[in-house]
Amino acid sequence: MKKEYRKIIEHSPVIAAVNDFESMAKALTCDSPIIFILFGDICNIAEIVEKVKNAQKLAVVHIDQITGLASKEAAVDFIQQQVGADGIISSKPALIKYASKLSLFTVLRFFVTDSHGLAHIERQLQIMKPDMIEILPVLMPKILSQVCNMVRIPVVTGGLICDKEDVTSILASGVSCVSSTSEDIWFL
Repeated sequence: MKKEYRKIIEHSPVIAAVNDFESMAKALTCDSPIIFILFGDICNIAEIVEKVKNAQKLAVVHIDQITGLASKEAAVDFIQQQVGADGIISSKPALIKYASKLSLFTVLRFFVTDSHGLAHIERQLQIMKPDMIEILPVLMPKILSQVCNMVRIPVVTGGLICDKEDVTSILASGVSCVSSTSEDIWFL
C-alpha cells in the first residue's frame, strides 16, 4: 500500500494542506489526491479524516498538531486504529519510526534555517526510513536540489508558496511536490 501512496504523491505536484474546517471543505473539491491535515483535536480528528476519505483522498495527519495527543506511540496507535488515517506527518523521529512499523505512510518534517539544519537531515536519514520528508520553509532551489540529491525518497516542501511561478521553480529543483495552505495554489 505504501508504494501506491508514494506513486500518488510523486504524481501530485501540489498537496492541499488544511488548517481549519473551511479550508478543508475547499480542499475536498481540488485535484490533489492527498490532504495534509494540520488541525483538529482528539474529539474531532476521526470526523475530519472520515470526510477526507469519503472524498476519495488520502488523509495524512500532522500528529504533532492534534490537540490532546502526546508525543507517544499510543498517539500513533490512536491515529491508525481509531481514526483510520493513511499516514502521519511529524517532526519527531520516534513517532515516524513507530508509525513505519505499523505500515502507516510517514512524512518526517524538517525545519531548515541554516547549515546545521541541513546536516541534521542527513544524520536523521541514516537512522530513519520515512516514506517522504518535508522541508520547511521553502528553501532556495539550489539547496532544495542538494537535499533531493542527498536522499532517495520523495521530498515535499512548503511554506510561503504564493503563486504558480513559485511552484514551477520549486518543482524544477527536483522536489516531488509542494504542500500549501494557499487555496489559490490548490487550483492551479
